[in-house]
Amino acid sequence: MLVATDVDALCASHMLADLFSQDDIIYRIMPVSGLDEFERVKEELKSISELHTLILINMGGVMDLPSSDWFGEYDTKVIVHVIDSARPLSLPSLFSSGDNGNRIVVWDDGGAEKLEDIKKSWEVLQYEPELDSDEDSDDNESLEDHDVAEDDSEDGDQSGRKRSIGSDSQRVSKRPRLSADVREQMPPKRISRDERDEHLQRLDKYYMAGTWYGQSASNTIFILASALERVDNDMLWLAILGLTYQFSTSRISREKYEFYHTAYVDEVSRLNPLPPDSTNSHSLILLNPDDVSVRSTDELRFMLFRHWTLYDAMYHSSYVAGRLGIWKERGRKRLTGLLAKMGFSIPQTQQPYAHMDMDLKRILIDRLNEVAPEYGLVDLSYPSFLRCYGYHTQPLSAADAVEGISALLDVAGGVRMEIEVEGTRNGGEWFGRGVTWETKSRKRRDEDGGLRTNTGETKSRTGENGTGDSEEEAPEERWWIGNFWTAYDALNNIEQLQESLRLSMSLHRAIIRQGTSIIDKQDIRTMRNCRVVVLAQGPDLDLFAHGSVLSRLALWLVDALRDRMPGTNMSGRSKRESLPFVVACLNEKTQTYIVVGVMAALDLGEVRKNEFGLAFLDAKDRCNARTRYNTFDTSVLEIDQADLKKFLEALSEGPSY
Repeated sequence: MLVATDVDALCASHMLADLFSQDDIIYRIMPVSGLDEFERVKEELKSISELHTLILINMGGVMDLPSSDWFGEYDTKVIVHVIDSARPLSLPSLFSSGDNGNRIVVWDDGGAEKLEDIKKSWEVLQYEPELDSDEDSDDNESLEDHDVAEDDSEDGDQSGRKRSIGSDSQRVSKRPRLSADVREQMPPKRISRDERDEHLQRLDKYYMAGTWYGQSASNTIFILASALERVDNDMLWLAILGLTYQFSTSRISREKYEFYHTAYVDEVSRLNPLPPDSTNSHSLILLNPDDVSVRSTDELRFMLFRHWTLYDAMYHSSYVAGRLGIWKERGRKRLTGLLAKMGFSIPQTQQPYAHMDMDLKRILIDRLNEVAPEYGLVDLSYPSFLRCYGYHTQPLSAADAVEGISALLDVAGGVRMEIEVEGTRNGGEWFGRGVTWETKSRKRRDEDGGLRTNTGETKSRTGENGTGDSEEEAPEERWWIGNFWTAYDALNNIEQLQESLRLSMSLHRAIIRQGTSIIDKQDIRTMRNCRVVVLAQGPDLDLFAHGSVLSRLALWLVDALRDRMPGTNMSGRSKRESLPFVVACLNEKTQTYIVVGVMAALDLGEVRKNEFGLAFLDAKDRCNARTRYNTFDTSVLEIDQADLKKFLEALSEGPSY
């Protein structure tokens, strides 16, 4: 299995590994960070003669996999399965025939069935030659005459009508009928240039509408497990995490989220029936010390509020930040005033939520519903899930689990992070200092970037020859492999998952710190079709040089400024306005910039197709910028430091397509 380094792919790979283990199927998991790494891995796997099946999780869906650039030169016995939530899917991968085409199996969510017109246009352009001369046109007309002759002859016989001896129809009907062998030897029917342009326009509309996300990879595996009748709470929980990750990162809309949420609610009720005397399915009270059930609940839009202080949870919420404007002193006073009006004292709101008075925790939701609308906070919750962990700890919500796993994937290694120790406030009201983050599982993970198998075997990423990267290169260039396995282990280890929440808190402090600084210093430049932020200095440059962390900052800016900035039209191909942001951060080690493009809807809960993937490619071609892709997200790229200015200028000019 080749697995992308995101929460959805991580959960899907864990689910597949469980299914394989149940059937004693030998497998190997290999994390892949992006396109460049994918190309290297593809070349390495080509030399493994025993390879017969490849499973690509959240990668490969947009690529022409049957071509020689990817798997066209592989042995035809190798079957490639693609489980990717990114859209649009590659048409050659979906519809190609022959040995190379048939061995690419795309696990689709039903969207391919709606592409009949697209499929027809692709097949016409792929298999039917273009009409390029008058002579060819005459030949085609001759062939059509033969067809008409046969049809007329058959119609005449069936109708029984007599034809005059000298009629044109009689002369045509006497032309010789073409045999099947002759027809096979004739060239295929050619299409006119107008027809070809029409088909090209249809394909352009499909590919150039922007990128979006469909069904999560973990939900696809959950459907497979359901068909095999092997669904349990562990499978269900991982599928829920994959869905929650898509929603929390604005990959899917609120409407699509609730569609899948409804299906999971039914599964939760089936696998976790409540006792007859239980009337509150949202309760955090455990049924017994061994309770590991999954329950439905309503999740507040406060960041990690069950594990943080109530004030910090609200302060670090992008939704609250946008409504109250917490980057200003006036906004922070409004937040304090909101809590005071609810009847919550400052000492209560600035101690860990678990230590707050029980009476206050019981009335929290009711008081928020009464007071929060006065401050513009009218959409404070959404339907979600939580899981119980028996005597180990309090139940953990899906949103909190996703935040912890995401933090492990992003910053468990590769960047120095300080976390607060309980009882101290690093730089806050209480004196104390943080400690450098170090996961307890670091000693157990594969320091050399090895591959996990279900045979207890660890091999170098480079395959059988064992020529892996040197120890000096591993910490600098391949930190994401260690992060992947740390997060993978945490899915089944509640202690590691709880530990990761402190790392997530430190990450969100950095995002708020940088985001408020950007707004306070007015570092947002408004261009013709987007808004641009460039980070070239500051204490957190190393942190935001990670594409996924920079994407989080961009999403925070969008949420915070959604109601404070007018929308714009990115490309002119659509009349719907959005709030596009381009955020670039300098990587001082490589002297390059990481650039992220985010398009968000003006209304909370809606999602727009991301047009930055195409816009970035167009701007790069026009200014000849030196770029590379370190992720599978086409709206995230790395660009040479000297080329950033001309790249942004080309981007601001608008697309040439």
